[in-house]
Amino acid sequence: MAKRTRGRTVLSPSLLSADFGNLADAVRAVEKAGAGAIHLDVMDGHFVPNLTIGPPVVKAVDRISALPLDVHLMIEEPDRYLEAFRESGADWISVHVEAVHHLHRTVARIRQLGASPGVVLNPATPLSTLEEILEEVDFVLLMSVNPGFGGQAFIPSALAKVAALRKILSRRGLKARIEVDGGVDAGNAADLVRAGADILVAGNAVFGKGDPVTNARDLIRRMREAEG
Repeated sequence: MAKRTRGRTVLSPSLLSADFGNLADAVRAVEKAGAGAIHLDVMDGHFVPNLTIGPPVVKAVDRISALPLDVHLMIEEPDRYLEAFRESGADWISVHVEAVHHLHRTVARIRQLGASPGVVLNPATPLSTLEEILEEVDFVLLMSVNPGFGGQAFIPSALAKVAALRKILSRRGLKARIEVDGGVDAGNAADLVRAGADILVAGNAVFGKGDPVTNARDLIRRMREAEG
């Protein structure tokens, strides 16, 4: 079974912005701060213009962390790698609507493997593409930057997209959580939670400069205060 988080809103720090030579220290820092998951960005150099990690790194993080591993597959043909990432310790696996031809099949396979399935939308992809899949997923990841690189500026229209998705989920009585990834920082974390986000991914805001523990705690405090 997938590991569980605690609390309504969850900070899922992205290791993309961490020092890969000291991943264990980065994981311990965000665990100490109270993070609810660890975000791992998988990029293939085709679907997005960057290369990052594969199953061995996910497995290494799984060995040192009890937190859920939030694995975001920014890759072509993700179906080919679902088992490998699940076997390496992925607890949440998200795939892009833009990259999958048979989305129901992919989501069903993720759940069959024992992980929580999620779907991802790029900033320019409309919410209407989720119409037929919302009932099948545990979470929806809305990109608030164009994926491929860390440290990008937040796209302000993402706030309205979060709020619109929250209304859709409420109207349909669905429990899928809303995750936001890209440019999340102390300046917008509270607004995103107030708009309806449940999970915030932050990389540069946690690991970019300063103490990761202090940075993560500040984000979590802002998220909790915005819960209402």
